[in-house]
Amino acid sequence: MADKNSSPQENPENTPTAESRPPRCAAIVGPYSSGKSSLLESLLAACGTLHRKGSIREGTTLADSSADARAHQMSTEITVARAQYLQDDWHFIDCPGSVDFAQDSRDALMVCDVAIVVVESDVEKMITAAPVLQFLDYNRIPHLIFINKIDTGNCRIRHSLAALQDLTTRPLILREIPLRDHADSPDITGFVDLVSERAYQYLDDGSPSRMIALPARTKPDEDTARDTLLEQLADFDDGLLEQILEDHTPATGEIYDNLGRDLAQDLIVPVFFGSAERNRGIRRLLKALRHEAPSPDIAAYRLGIDPAADQPAVQIFKTIHLPHEGRFCIGRVLSGTINNGDNLGSEHANAICSLFGPRHDKIDTAPTGAVIGLPRMNHARTGTLLTLQTNNPVELWPAPLPPLYQLALIVNKPGDDVKLNEALRYICEQDRSLSVLHHERTGQLILQGQGDIHLQLVLSQLAERYHVDIGTAPVATGFEETIRSSFEAHGRYKKQSGGHGQFGDVKISARPLPRGAGFAFIDAIVGGAIPRQYIGAVQKGILDGLRTGPLGFPVVDLEVTLHDGAFHAVDSSDQAFQMAGRLALADGLKTAGPILLEPVEDVIFVIPSSCTSKTQRLITTRRGQILGFNPREGWPGWDEIQARVPTAETGDMVMELRSVTLGTGFFTKQFSHMQEVSGKALDAALTPR
Repeated sequence: MADKNSSPQENPENTPTAESRPPRCAAIVGPYSSGKSSLLESLLAACGTLHRKGSIREGTTLADSSADARAHQMSTEITVARAQYLQDDWHFIDCPGSVDFAQDSRDALMVCDVAIVVVESDVEKMITAAPVLQFLDYNRIPHLIFINKIDTGNCRIRHSLAALQDLTTRPLILREIPLRDHADSPDITGFVDLVSERAYQYLDDGSPSRMIALPARTKPDEDTARDTLLEQLADFDDGLLEQILEDHTPATGEIYDNLGRDLAQDLIVPVFFGSAERNRGIRRLLKALRHEAPSPDIAAYRLGIDPAADQPAVQIFKTIHLPHEGRFCIGRVLSGTINNGDNLGSEHANAICSLFGPRHDKIDTAPTGAVIGLPRMNHARTGTLLTLQTNNPVELWPAPLPPLYQLALIVNKPGDDVKLNEALRYICEQDRSLSVLHHERTGQLILQGQGDIHLQLVLSQLAERYHVDIGTAPVATGFEETIRSSFEAHGRYKKQSGGHGQFGDVKISARPLPRGAGFAFIDAIVGGAIPRQYIGAVQKGILDGLRTGPLGFPVVDLEVTLHDGAFHAVDSSDQAFQMAGRLALADGLKTAGPILLEPVEDVIFVIPSSCTSKTQRLITTRRGQILGFNPREGWPGWDEIQARVPTAETGDMVMELRSVTLGTGFFTKQFSHMQEVSGKALDAALTPR
């Protein structure tokens, strides 16, 4: 292990050689446009893995290698890249920043040793990092923060730190302070490492920073910031606290030991800054990762895997369907060593490979810590743990994100139904936040996901990869209708056509039932007015008539009583009595004051507290009823609003919610009850589209 007393400088040339240790994995996460893909390019370039960085604007970065990413001008899936820095093996996972593709990010985070949370220096945008910080806190995943784009504006690190601290329960540990040419300068020209107390100056050509003498004007700020760092670390180390109280200066190596230990236990969140585009702070970040990122054992224990058992165990965190390789799984070896050809429970590890963007390089063996690709998997899915004995889902694996947006799918080409079902099964395996359901009341096939971009990507995949011609329609609300008052009705069906005719005569009465009671049929025939064999036909005709009421929607919540009728010994039949039952019901419903019912859902909104009032206005403008709101437990600075909102108003609600919460708000919903529609909402529901 490298000597902890050696300072992790920006320039790596003078760093001692590290002992051999297992590959580690760092996930790069953060909000959309924060610069994650640029950071990946710079990290790989600093490692010597890339000889020329790609361009975000030109779509030539490693994370933009897929056609979907280039078409949408954003990362739409994870990108895995292997690199080596000072003889340490690393696997970097660049995660999508768009909230529409957050599921991939969450699944990748579960297997990483450390997460690099990339945020922009703009204080107003800090809130966009809240969801990922909350996820990391909840799952106790070690993470650090990289404040990016410090060269794009008047960046004040202390303001950024204060804004970020409001988003997490973990103490933020500032690891460096900025250098400026003068106090009022907006430009950050270098940094001072608070542990080694060394100053470095950025170079404009992107080469490693140059060590310089610590400016005298910066010394007071450096002393104050370093004291704060030590005091924060002392909260978790009594020995360090005792040294501080006795005015002893802790050894540099001891400080590094505390930083590494506390990071591994997810007690602290170190904070760095730089510019990925201009290669500023990149090697500094790599050095911190090298010295302080935990070993794969920590991730294994977090998922309930015992690495000390030294038995092969691969945790699957991504599933892809490839044209010539079938189900391709990406997993991380968290225990033991995997050899090409090994049997892992019911799966066969054949042609294992390492990953570098779209490139798959076959390898013979993969040690603990490695991220590998496994082609032609039969049963493994995201969340599956592959071992020698069994393949089981990991109990600690998080549930998929709840659906927030829906589209109804229409098959344009006859015969494509089977192809569509198979394609959707593959696509939903690849992204756990996608789901498909058949709506019971409307009969629609509904695709559910995280947003419009999310579902549009699925539609393009259906067309381009699976060659299925699909149209879309808005999801039907599922209106129903019922009656206000009881009625009596008479239905007669009589038809003569030369031979046997058709004759059925029924008299019914009906009354409304309470909401949600459904339908009841009572046979009150006495004296053989209608033979027993035709009673079922009358009920069938009435049920058929309930499919579409006077307002054009299914009729519910009523009780129909058959109390009289007539028959013909020759001409009566099941068909005749079915028709008579339908006619009687249709006539009666028109006179009983039909009313329209709409589904209402219980919705829980999760939003930053600063956005609570805006979200409440959103709810009321969508005919929602606010039931109450409270601080969200374990999420400082966040609220939960409980409300009831008509289903008709929730179709595109996620777009407006994201607009008023800077993309951070979300909700969960479930059916509550049916309620009467009136006023403008009734007019809108009955207006043909």
